[in-house]
Amino acid sequence: MQNLLSFNLLCKNIKLKIYKTTILPVVSYGSKTWSLTMGEERRLRVSENVVMRRMFGHKGDEVTGE
Repeated sequence: MQNLLSFNLLCKNIKLKIYKTTILPVVSYGSKTWSLTMGEERRLRVSENVVMRRMFGHKGDEVTGE
């Protein structure tokens, strides 16, 4: 799956659809019964950011270079 999402010939809309239909449901399965700590919420946000960066490429801040 990782190779498919980082494949440059797929358009962004297709990559986003793949993410929403395959990855997000698996990650959030049973989430209505979770009681998350702040650390776990942060890890979920970080992992989502990693997936998005792999799909769309790293877009650093032009001013700071981060």
